[in-house]
Amino acid sequence: MEARPALELVRPAPRTDAQLLRAFFAGEERAFTELVERHYRAVATVLRRSARSPADAEDLAQRAFVKLLEVTRRRGAIADDVPVRAWLLRVAMNLGKNHERDEARHHRAHLLVVPATTAEGPRPDVSLAAAERRAAVQRAVSRLPKRQREVFTLRVDLGAPFAEVAQVLGITENNAKVHFHHAVQRLKALVVQATGDLP
Repeated sequence: MEARPALELVRPAPRTDAQLLRAFFAGEERAFTELVERHYRAVATVLRRSARSPADAEDLAQRAFVKLLEVTRRRGAIADDVPVRAWLLRVAMNLGKNHERDEARHHRAHLLVVPATTAEGPRPDVSLAAAERRAAVQRAVSRLPKRQREVFTLRVDLGAPFAEVAQVLGITENNAKVHFHHAVQRLKALVVQATGDLP
């Protein structure tokens, strides 16, 4: 007797971002939740350097998704080939830049947070030195020219390939690579200048 082939479950292909948006506007609330779950981590990562606190980063990320809904509602139908993720990351970067500008106007003090140590952990002086170095790198990144900073943030913080960096910023892939190279060189010089460390 011949064995019957096992039934294979065929999973439908995941919906595109545009399909999720269309489904949301057609009344399927879960579709927008799925879209947020798909891209929230990337949006929050891009905002990490700009936000002064985790609460600020969360607020900015939520605003990026709200802006996506507002623009989509105004435009009406959205095509499947619209690069929603790239657009969302660009919006997040702009919101982060505006947030930094507004924070600078209010001259908020930046506290240096030193992680707590345990008996087996590093000595307090080592933790303080590491925290100061991280703060120096953060300040150096904020001093990069705008385009270099954007490329650096997308490439290092998000881990985006150069092709995606180029798509988000509307530049060529080669241009993204050049900006990244210059950003790294400038960062090295700025950190050495700030900390006195060797590159």
